[in-house]
Amino acid sequence: MRKTEAVSTPQRVLDTSGLTCPMPLLKTKLALNGMSAGDVLEVVATDPGSLRDIPAFIKLSYHELVDVEEAADRFRFFIRCGQSS
Repeated sequence: MRKTEAVSTPQRVLDTSGLTCPMPLLKTKLALNGMSAGDVLEVVATDPGSLRDIPAFIKLSYHELVDVEEAADRFRFFIRCGQSS
């Protein structure tokens, strides 16, 4: 995945550092519900389970996982909010 210009300035940043499963995923879902189509959400997480949970949720949703970054036990997900049907 490649970071785009839109991702470099997300409309919202959600820091779930220190939270464990299932909270990073639940907070991500809630944040996306309150965003407009096309907006980008950056999620920061420290729970390794997020690397599995968040992409799996996005695959089943109408959102788009634009980029994932991993550094120093911190994971950053960039998600473009899609339109619900």
